[in-house]
Amino acid sequence: MKYKFILITGGAGFIGSNLAVSFKRKYPKIKVLAIDNLKRRGSELNIARLKENGVSFLHADIRNPEDLVFDCPSGLLIECSAEPSVMAGVGDNPLYVVNTNLTGTVNCLELARKRKLDVIFLSTSRVYPYGAINEIKTRESALRFEWNSGQKVNGWSADGINECFSLSGAKTLYGATKLCSEILLEEYIQNYGIKGVVNRCGVVAGPWQFGKVDQGIFTFLMLAHFYKKQIKYIGFGGKGKQVRDLLHVDDLFKLIDLEAVNMDKANGEVYNIGGGKNCNLSLVETVKLCDKITGNKLDIKSDPNTRSGDIKIYISDNKKAVRDLNWNPEVMPEKILEDIFAWIKDNDSLVRGSLL
Repeated sequence: MKYKFILITGGAGFIGSNLAVSFKRKYPKIKVLAIDNLKRRGSELNIARLKENGVSFLHADIRNPEDLVFDCPSGLLIECSAEPSVMAGVGDNPLYVVNTNLTGTVNCLELARKRKLDVIFLSTSRVYPYGAINEIKTRESALRFEWNSGQKVNGWSADGINECFSLSGAKTLYGATKLCSEILLEEYIQNYGIKGVVNRCGVVAGPWQFGKVDQGIFTFLMLAHFYKKQIKYIGFGGKGKQVRDLLHVDDLFKLIDLEAVNMDKANGEVYNIGGGKNCNLSLVETVKLCDKITGNKLDIKSDPNTRSGDIKIYISDNKKAVRDLNWNPEVMPEKILEDIFAWIKDNDSLVRGSLL
């Protein structure tokens, strides 16, 4: 590892805090600084864990350039900060999601330019338009929607959606602001001599995620089972057959570590990152696993109305990252859910106080 300093924005969030702790554990001599505005409830609970693991923490908001004036040597910036909700700004004021996910990225890129920081940018599969994804023909089986084989769709195969899939069409404000940020990073790489890589992540899951219905769905469902809360299937007939791939946050760390070590090779690349065809679940399948793991069976309600931006199936085609970086997800769905359950159980009072 050539970097002696790693700055992680959104560093008290689910992904940021896990990456910070993992980097510090693997590379104890590296200085790791996590910054976060602590807006998302639950993020404040990660501060003690960061400090216990030797990670420095600074309360800062990337929307404010004056918050980014601190001792910052050259090194690596891992940009995890985001308003991550796919419902952000829907029927409401879009300024927070735009200012965080776009203006905030500009401020981070300016910091990278001035301080000579290479950048690993966590983007999202939501850069792909939901209309085009939902046009891929599907069939309905007992527990899930499945893609029909034999279709000719650019950027799609039975392995999932790859980096060549169309970017044309509405994506949600979350996805749109993330795509704009990707484009800006490309320009900064070209013009200012920094290196960078983009990861378009599917659903990332694991311990220390304070999941909600619009972000962190697998943790949200496990939390509902653990605390016996009412939940419902929303959209596409209200049957719970929508499918997403899921990626354990430890597998994401392994990828980002590989990118950091091989930055010269990864520079300028865009990768679709997720559990892929071997690690995905429908909502119904997730609930069945949560029933099994917790021993609590819930009465699930149903809302057949499909919300704007909802997707029937999303599975990431990881082949480019596999080819370039020799990376593959290793943790499978049931183990991911078991890890989430164990975390909730071990931190019951802390989680209960934050979410309930």
